[in-house]
Amino acid sequence: MEYSFIDKEIKYIGSQLAPHWIYRNFHIIGDSIVAFTGGADVKLGEMVDIEDVINNEPIYSENMLHFLSEQFNISLTEGVFRQRLLVTIAKETIERLTNKKVERSGDDLFFEDKKLSVSIAAKSFNSVLIHFAMNITSKNTPISTSGLETELHVENIKFLAENILQNYVNELNDINLATCKVRGVS
Repeated sequence: MEYSFIDKEIKYIGSQLAPHWIYRNFHIIGDSIVAFTGGADVKLGEMVDIEDVINNEPIYSENMLHFLSEQFNISLTEGVFRQRLLVTIAKETIERLTNKKVERSGDDLFFEDKKLSVSIAAKSFNSVLIHFAMNITSKNTPISTSGLETELHVENIKFLAENILQNYVNELNDINLATCKVRGVS
């Protein structure tokens, strides 16, 4: 799996959760994950989480750290496992860098009982797409949130992102190696 931190702001509006978006925009083909910063403004019409649509909960944040991944030849169930692995790695990385406790519930992260992240895994016709994003700032969000800079005092967002990217790819590579090194049993 290839990964990259995209060093330009990109506003996430939901349409980026699409097959080959990473390939078309950044020329990274195959299993990949990219991170970037930028606002988020996902209207109900672009949302793929039906529960959020039913509850009339669009996504808005002035600035987030986004992770977008496309992975091929896996089921949606495996994609959800990989999504939660990404969320767990983000939690562990934040805690290691800040010495502050972050809580995980499913695919969401919380700091001091305030929502830090949003996340979704969805199946396309040929891949699984994952979007995971954490608030950099908690200002002007429609619900009670925490932010990486405002509440957790993360000083270097790019450093955090690159650590999460590298740890995630290393973990998936290690899982793949673990499946290759064992002898089958009958």
